[in-house]
Amino acid sequence: MQNLKWVLMNLLFISSLFHNLVHSSSQVICSSQDRASLLSFKSSIIKDTTDVTSSWVGQDCCNGDWVGVQCNPATGKVTTLVILISVRDPTLYMKGTLSPSLGNLRSLTTLQISGAKFITGSIPNSFSYLTRLTNLVFEDNSLQGNLPSGLGQLPLLETLSLSGNRFSGLVPASLGSLRSLEIMSLARNSLSGPIPVTFKNLVKLQNLDLSSNMLSGPVPDFIGQFKNLTSFDLSNNRFSGGLPVSVYNLGQLQTMSLEGNGLTGPLSDRISNLKSLTSLQLSGNKFIGHIPEAITRLQSLWCLNLSRNQFSDPLPVVVGRGFPSLLSIDLSYNNLNLGAAIPSWIRDKQLTEINLAGCKLRGGLPKLTRTQELISIDLSNNFLTGDVSAFIKNMTSLQRLKLSKNQLRFDLSKVKLPEGLSSIDLSSNLVTGSLSSLINNKTSSFLEEIHLTNNQITGRIPEFGESLNLKVLNIGSNKISGQIPNSIANLVELVRLDISRNHITGAIPQGLGQLAQLNWLDLSINALTGRIPDSLLNIKTMRHVSFRANRLCGLIPQGRPFNIFPAAAYLHNLCLCGKPLPPCRKIMK
Repeated sequence: MQNLKWVLMNLLFISSLFHNLVHSSSQVICSSQDRASLLSFKSSIIKDTTDVTSSWVGQDCCNGDWVGVQCNPATGKVTTLVILISVRDPTLYMKGTLSPSLGNLRSLTTLQISGAKFITGSIPNSFSYLTRLTNLVFEDNSLQGNLPSGLGQLPLLETLSLSGNRFSGLVPASLGSLRSLEIMSLARNSLSGPIPVTFKNLVKLQNLDLSSNMLSGPVPDFIGQFKNLTSFDLSNNRFSGGLPVSVYNLGQLQTMSLEGNGLTGPLSDRISNLKSLTSLQLSGNKFIGHIPEAITRLQSLWCLNLSRNQFSDPLPVVVGRGFPSLLSIDLSYNNLNLGAAIPSWIRDKQLTEINLAGCKLRGGLPKLTRTQELISIDLSNNFLTGDVSAFIKNMTSLQRLKLSKNQLRFDLSKVKLPEGLSSIDLSSNLVTGSLSSLINNKTSSFLEEIHLTNNQITGRIPEFGESLNLKVLNIGSNKISGQIPNSIANLVELVRLDISRNHITGAIPQGLGQLAQLNWLDLSINALTGRIPDSLLNIKTMRHVSFRANRLCGLIPQGRPFNIFPAAAYLHNLCLCGKPLPPCRKIMK
């Protein structure tokens, strides 16, 4: 929701920028002081592949030619500086620092520099002089150091987002002085310590995101005073203690994420007071007790994730209009013992996502009655048996199927996968048959991940067509024989390949070196012969390899990273040599 708000805000900025420039460019003459401040910032950027600052030429910064700059038509003072760079395009970036001169743009109301990637250094103290700012946004750059306490001197600030940088240290108590603040995001940094008690003054907050830091201590009780709060995210920190009762007073709250902390205690029946709640994410904590029946009365709740806690049986009984909007449920890895029966409110509801991993399900695969809209299902790490073909027969929208670590016994050749399936995980079962029924000239281009490790699959590795978009192929610990086909070179999107612990013979194909995205390669414990091809040196992304326990011989490719991987990656072969193993012996003529 926050990302959507930013998108809308940015569209409004750009639209306003275009409108004002078109109608006032002939009247406005840029302030010489402001122009000098902008040019000082430009000089602090040592490389700009976006060409934004290259447009900053000429005497008038308000004439519409200076990309990202907007002025007051009456005064010629700069009011808006917005530089947005797509984080999805690695070729676009700015490299440099934030010039203190930007603090001289005293008429600025909006300052946003996001996605610059290589803008480093700290936020200059001079920014405390930008007292007319209502929006300060530095997202997805590489800014570092402590957050300056001077940011608390910006009385009109409504939006403060510094997410996706490298800030560290404590959160300044001075930020509690920003009484006009409606949106605060300090997410994805390395901030530590508690939430300052001064934050109790931020009563206008609508969106608070402190996720993915190292913040600690209790969740403050004063959070319950933020009556306008609609989004609250403290996920992936180190918070502890119980959930304050005051949180249940947030009647406007729509999304709450506290996952990945150390929170304890039970959930209160007062959770039904959160009448606007649409998404509740509490996974990865230490919550205990029963899941309260009151949670089923949340009429707008569509996403419920309580996984990886210590909730215990029984599950709440859902009657009447309970959970009317629910689409996604995750109860995985709690102290639940569902046995042979999934509750009817899960089994009979039209859901898009069902995650019940590690819930001690037993017997045949459950019969779900409304599966046409199901996108993802995870029933892994249970004690399930049964026919996978019948189970997925009507799951026409399925994209992710995870049934690993069960006791499923079936022939892979008899399984017909849904057309849009992108990920299938049947690892650690008793699956038989060959891969050719899964990988052939009819395999969907949507299929990206295949996990079949630790089964009883036989036959050969099939040929790979050019239309395949596989990113992960994990088929280790089976009974697969034959050679690695040369057509492996067609898997240009492949990131991870594990064919270890099989009966693979023959040479490692040269074409493996064409897989430029590969970062994990495990060919260990097979019967491969010949050399490790030097073509693998073309793969610059490799992070892990293992050629252990084959019949390989000859010089290990002498280039990074292959010559610096641990020696264990090459041990128990016939005669591999060269770094990191001992040098090769000279051949005597």
